Amino acid sequence: MEPLQDCLLISYKHLIGYAINPGYLYLLTAKKLDIRVSVFDDNNALRDGLYYLISGTPGFAIAGIYPDCNHVLEHLREDAADVILMDIDMPGLNGIEATALIKSHFPDINVLILTSYDDSEKIFDAIQSGATGYLLKKTTPAKIMDAITEINQGGAPMNAGIARKVLAFFSEKKNVTENEYDLSSREIDVLRCLVKGDSYKMIAGRCFISMGTVCTHICNIYKKLHVNSKSEAVAKAIRERLIIDSI
Repeated sequence: MEPLQDCLLISYKHLIGYAINPGYLYLLTAKKLDIRVSVFDDNNALRDGLYYLISGTPGFAIAGIYPDCNHVLEHLREDAADVILMDIDMPGLNGIEATALIKSHFPDINVLILTSYDDSEKIFDAIQSGATGYLLKKTTPAKIMDAITEINQGGAPMNAGIARKVLAFFSEKKNVTENEYDLSSREIDVLRCLVKGDSYKMIAGRCFISMGTVCTHICNIYKKLHVNSKSEAVAKAIRERLIIDSI
């Protein structure tokens, strides 16, 4: 078992031991649970550990817990969250793409990346996608809870090593190339509508084109962006700032 998973389960057992005390049980239930947290991670043991840690800590509540991000918008519409703990490597839509999608529809939700990846490219991509914090999975349970509180209060929690890499990466002043995929002006218009959440029918109306032409443009967009779905196209457009005035 990984260190974090082990610590989380131990912390839960420790919590249960104290909860036997009626006075402490009162403290657990009397205080309003004011920070709602959703977890997206494909590791079953880690998800369970985070569930017990968060739901068992006064002042916090689990809004939802999911093994992937393939229906992330639907989940968040059904179960509102203040903070999201987001893994990166998941089947289907990955955590970085999902973060961009979330921020385009729910800008007030704070996304805290919780991952094993500490390379600069992943960190940069996550921040560009809208993540407000970045922690490694070796972070202790107590520090994870502190980070959730901090991000909910407007902070940007990161492990010390991650913060140094962020500073080093941005000091290089890397530039993001716009429209390197050779999208036509009409394809950019259609992609802008997709980012805004328009249906195919709405896109046809806005752009004064037929539904068939909309489908043709979208197929071309998928090919040029090297994606296979609307959600992936939207995430990539936001992450790489392909539609500047829509982000």
